[in-house]
Amino acid sequence: MVNKFMAAGIVAATVVGAAGAAHAGKDLDAVKARGALLCGVGTGTAGFFLADSQGKWTGLDVDICRAVSAAIFGEADKVKYVPVTAQQRFTALQSGEVDLLSNNTTWTLTRDTALGFDFTGVTYYDGQGFMVNKKLGVKSAKELNGATICVAPGTTTELNLADYFRSNKMTFKPVVIEKVDEVRAAFFSGRCDVYTTDASGLYATRAANAPKPDDYVILPEIISKEPLGPVVRHGDNQFGDIVRWAQFAMIEAEENGINQKNVDEMLKSENPVIKRILGVTPGMGKALGVDEKWVYNIVKQVGNYGESFDRNVGMGSPLKIARGLNELWTKGGLQYAIPIR
Repeated sequence: MVNKFMAAGIVAATVVGAAGAAHAGKDLDAVKARGALLCGVGTGTAGFFLADSQGKWTGLDVDICRAVSAAIFGEADKVKYVPVTAQQRFTALQSGEVDLLSNNTTWTLTRDTALGFDFTGVTYYDGQGFMVNKKLGVKSAKELNGATICVAPGTTTELNLADYFRSNKMTFKPVVIEKVDEVRAAFFSGRCDVYTTDASGLYATRAANAPKPDDYVILPEIISKEPLGPVVRHGDNQFGDIVRWAQFAMIEAEENGINQKNVDEMLKSENPVIKRILGVTPGMGKALGVDEKWVYNIVKQVGNYGESFDRNVGMGSPLKIARGLNELWTKGGLQYAIPIR
């Protein structure tokens, strides 16, 4: 006779097995067959996605791609980075030129539905701001009536800018330039009075691109919500799940004190949560369709979310951006991992 507890176990095992079988999809199959992940990044923003003189990419968004690679292949560096502009990125994803976007893309309703995409999480909680030269003497965005403003097309930034000025009964003259390096050049050469983009991008631009960073000030107003995160195409649930859970794994590792330095020691932990996360207790890898050591590989090779944040954009980087909203939920922030169980 099968008792109710045995029956429940049989049903649970059947559900996990059926889910694993149903997950398989063409995008993940293509990634595996190619032996590399095609990651759509931006054309260059310090701290988020930037290639050095040897062509090595680093940044917070780059680390998400590396984490996905570690989950799929067991190696974080099986990634080919494809730089795309804000206007090119969605076409590149739709056409299959890239497998995912990890390039400061804002999650909105229309992008998540009408374009046929799935946002898998929020890598960075941001908001749009304004940067001006100190000699302009401006202390607030409310003083920008009639200003000439540099902005990138095909972005929520462009739409928010129009909304903000309309709602505050102000006018502005847009200077719309697609390539981010050309937008920066236009601003620093004085072609426009103001540069507007996500606040993180303003801090990165001031630190890495300004002729004299101290000559520029970022105004206090934040005029929008910009939840930035990875994007995949609709249709391959397993691939989307892997991207989603790779990011959650980085956050949950930080929540549980698992980092690059101690991850090997943590394999010996008796904590059932840590044992489950690191695959010592098997099951989570099978449910996701990857190796049981998938989280171990991510943390060992990429780090937890806090480590990535600190070295790329935080206090361990030239940008020195405070964690703010991107702090863990246990410390007053919004980063909160869905449980690996």
